[in-house]
Parts: sequence; C-alpha cells; structure tokens
Amino acid sequence: MSKSSFAFVSHHPLCHLAQGVVVGLAAATVGFGQAAAGSKPAAPEQGVTLVGAIAAAGVVNPKTFIDYFLPTPLDGPLSSTAWGAPNVLPRDPQNGLEDPSIKQWCYWDGQIIKGPDGRFHMFASRWDQAKGHGGWPSSVAIHAVSEKVTGPYVDKGMTWPDNLGGKGHNVTALALPDGRYAAIVSETRPTADVFVAKSLDGPWEQLGSIKVDQPNWRPSNVSIMVRPDGDFEIVPRSGQILISKAADGILGPYKVMGPSIYPTVDQLPLRNLEDPVVWFSGGLYHIVVNGWSDRKAYHLTSKDGITNWTFRGLAYDPTQDFVHYPDGTVNHWFKMERPGVLIENGHVTAFTLASLDVEKNLELGNDIHGSKVVVIPFDGAALDRDLENAPTPPPVAVPFHPGGTGGRGGRRGGQPPATAPTPNPAAAPSTATAAQPAP
Repeated sequence: MSKSSFAFVSHHPLCHLAQGVVVGLAAATVGFGQAAAGSKPAAPEQGVTLVGAIAAAGVVNPKTFIDYFLPTPLDGPLSSTAWGAPNVLPRDPQNGLEDPSIKQWCYWDGQIIKGPDGRFHMFASRWDQAKGHGGWPSSVAIHAVSEKVTGPYVDKGMTWPDNLGGKGHNVTALALPDGRYAAIVSETRPTADVFVAKSLDGPWEQLGSIKVDQPNWRPSNVSIMVRPDGDFEIVPRSGQILISKAADGILGPYKVMGPSIYPTVDQLPLRNLEDPVVWFSGGLYHIVVNGWSDRKAYHLTSKDGITNWTFRGLAYDPTQDFVHYPDGTVNHWFKMERPGVLIENGHVTAFTLASLDVEKNLELGNDIHGSKVVVIPFDGAALDRDLENAPTPPPVAVPFHPGGTGGRGGRRGGQPPATAPTPNPAAAPSTATAAQPAP
C-alpha cells in the first residue's frame, strides 16, 4: 500500500487496531487492492478511504465534522455565467455575501448574528476588487443583512465609517450578556479594537482595545466567545487560550492560560494553522482551525475550554464535496478560510467561510475571479448528540492535497510565550506560521 496515497491522522486508543484492520482489508478493497496487485495506486479520492475501511470492519463510527454539513438550499437559480473559475460553477450567486458583478468589492471574514427581529446580520470586511486579493490591507468593516440565513446578504455599508475611515479586517461579532452587541477587528489596526452598539444596525462606537497580560501581544485572527460562566474567552491565531473574568468585561485584561494548545493535541497536523473559531455547544468547547497550506481544517474539543483538547478529525476540506446543492451540484472553492458559526438553540446551524475561487496570487483584480462569504447549513444538533454518545473520537484519514499560498490577514498574531514547549520534531512539524501573502 503506497504511503503517498493518504496522510493518516489517528487519535483513538484503537488506532493501531484500526490500522491493522485496514492493512488486512487492503487486498480486498477497491483502490488498495489495485495497489496490492501491483498496478498503479489509486488517487486518494479514487480509492476507498481509511474511514470507509474502518466502517466496513465495524471498528468505530468514522463520522467527523465535515459529515454534518447539509445541502445548501437554492436562494436563486444556479448560474454558469457568474464570476469564478469552472470549479465553482454553476453556483448560486444569491448564497451568502458577494458582489455579483465583481466590479466593486471583494468580501472576507463573515460572522452571523440573528437579530431579535428575525433577520440575519453578517459582519464582514471588504476592499476594492480592482486591487486583487492583495488589496486586503485596505479593508473596511461592513454590516450586511438577509431575511434568510443563507442569503442573499445586502451590504448596508461601513460599520463605523467615522472611525479611521471604517478600517477593519478579521472582523467578528457577538452578543454581550448586557444586551449590547460587540464587533472586534484584529488586523489592519495597531490593536484588537472593540466596538459596541445597542442595535445590530448601529450606531457603533469604539469601546476600547483588548488588553492581554503578555508583553508585546499582537492580535491576529481573534475569535471570541462568552463562556457559560460569563467569562470571555479568546483564541487567536497562535492557539493560546486567553480568559477575561466576567467582572473585567470584554476588554480584559485577559490572562494567558499557557502556551499554544496546538502542540499538546495528539495527532493534530501542526502545519501553518490559523483562523481558529471557538464556541460552546453540547456540553463541550469546540475549535475549528484551518491549515492554510494544506487547505484543510480540523476540529478539536475540550470539556473546560482551556485544557485537554482532543482532536476530532477533519472539519472541512475544499477538495471534498461538502459544498453541494439539493440537486447534487458541487462547488469546490480553492480557498475556504475564516470559519464562523451561527448558534441557535444551543447548536451550530450554519457555517460561514470566506471563499476564493482561485489561488490568492492569481486573483489580480478586474478579472473574473474574486472572494465572497459562503453560508452552509450545518446539523450541529446531530454533531453534539453524536459526540455525547461517543466518549472517544474515531480514527480518521485526511487525504493529502497540495495547498499553495495561504490566507494570512496581516501580522503573525499572538505568538506563544518564550516558555512554550517545543514539540518533538520527530512527532510533528513546527507550529511556526510561514510567510503568507493574504488574509
């Protein structure tokens, strides 16, 4: 069996048993059987995957996060003339947030909050499409609204136009315990600035900047949540956990709970991780974090949101068929980054992803390429139920696909302190983030 056929990621006590089962099944399994017979090994997507072989053997339930994405309902007819490379056509231009003409804006980020009026409010960033994807440093934060969670979202303009000209990137938002709303930016500004409003429609005013008890802390890819105990938790690009007590509020000061959690998570691929999103559902804290160079994201859980994070497997992979419509049509966006979650009745019901149809350095402006925010329905209730009934996570196989340039949104943020443990190089690659040309 060719080792290049797939990258094995395992994390369960039955891992070695599962590997043995797969090897035993190889000669009788499509794809692997071809390899055993001496013919050309099948590509990862052509052969039977490890999870399929394990499921056939009845060892464990192989479902991971990616299996809970639902078909995306059509908000308009599928179009073969919309902008974009062939890999994203035909598609529904009414889904999510985009400039259908690709004559004005590229959109990025995307966090949805459902308002008390039943409308869905998205907070995102945009920049002049003529600058190509490299124009992201000129981003401004914007507010968009839709009657339906999947869109179409109507751009209502800059969120704080009178503050540094609306400047903002890596935009996220949340509801505060006191009934107000907060929006946070962690790129293109010197600090992680927090804006608050009594209404999702604004007006927004700057509350201040996030303070962290770590010298020279630099914000990047900040994801923030209100914990069930009322405290605030931040997970930035670095993978550190930051906590601010409820009494100190959203600005902190945040206490750094230790070095990056990523090297402590058994079997988590550590290559160029960024864009974490953190939330609480089903009695667990969750993180989905994207590996930009491998173009795959991974799912982690923890009981307390601080320690003992467990690798649950693949969260999403744009080379797989998880962005699909009820008629079976599939879109394969080249880059899908900046994940965000909408939680309703305690469970994730939709996932947002900043999506680009081609490699970032090929999106040059004034062409047929661009970026938008895609919204995908998600069965979070089933995920939480299955995790509750499965106390230990299953082994998974993560096919290898070349990644290309990544999705950086400015500076490298929230670096682990000098006391961070160095992972065993024989066990895993470095967590250092390689230089990237984009957000």
